[in-house]
Amino acid sequence: METWQEVTVHVHRDAQEAVSNLLIETGSQGVAIADSADYIGQKDRFGELYPDVEQSDMIAITAYYPSSTNLADVTVTINEQLAELASFGLQVGQVTVDSQELAEEDWADNWKKYYEPARITHDLTIVPSWTDYDASAGEKVIKLDPGMAFGTGTHPTTKMSLFALEQVLRGGETVIDVGTGSGVLSIASSLLGAKTIYAYDLDDVAVRVAQENIDLNQGTDNIHVAAGDLLKGVGQEADVIVANILADILVLLTDDAYRLVKDQGYLILSGIISEKLDMVLEAAFSAGFFLETHMVQGEWNALVFKKTDDISGVIGG
Repeated sequence: METWQEVTVHVHRDAQEAVSNLLIETGSQGVAIADSADYIGQKDRFGELYPDVEQSDMIAITAYYPSSTNLADVTVTINEQLAELASFGLQVGQVTVDSQELAEEDWADNWKKYYEPARITHDLTIVPSWTDYDASAGEKVIKLDPGMAFGTGTHPTTKMSLFALEQVLRGGETVIDVGTGSGVLSIASSLLGAKTIYAYDLDDVAVRVAQENIDLNQGTDNIHVAAGDLLKGVGQEADVIVANILADILVLLTDDAYRLVKDQGYLILSGIISEKLDMVLEAAFSAGFFLETHMVQGEWNALVFKKTDDISGVIGG
């Protein structure tokens, strides 16, 4: 029977996606995220509201490593990379190592118990892949396997990206998803009527995970996933480009985005902590975009820019 070792990192909620990716890169085969905010106003699978849970800005991300992994070496690497994330302005915390043996089937039960279907926008609901869920009329269901490392899609940066896609997509568009991660934004774009979606990620693990999640959702054959470094070498024009990654990376793609976005098209940027907001705005404005919508949740910001000569309907126009 294969056994697993646990490593738990306690971090601020803002660092959830970055730390989850970090743990996968150090060899974790999956993560479970315990976040008190996930229970606010949510119902369990039987339709009952969860009882009040004491709220905290800190979350626990538990990573699972094969029994052959040297956790001492892994912990050193994690702490070094957490320090690097802190330099980007993310609030990170302490690593707790738990070397208890965990059977394969126990691991599955451990991380699955944290996830329930979550209504994210007016139309979009994210549902764990193993859950039976009856969608209401007009509800669009995104099936995800959170155990693949990239969380449940309920992080504020993802939520705002989904709201933005719902705002700009009308049907028939070409979408480019930069740094696709779990593939959730590409899947949402398909469900919202986009004709063709190109999803790119620098991380081979993310490319595989995104494709596996896409395969869970019917009617998503219009999504094409590939390895790619932001928009370098991309020649396909798009009606919408969406990127939910760190602000320091977003500023590197705005010029290429302007080259690829069609006239009257949109650039959606999310993953921006407030102290980096001006930097991202300046990069997008310098590229030629106009700001149409600014969304804020806590310390996180998402921006919807438009490529247009008619600035009467945009902020600052």
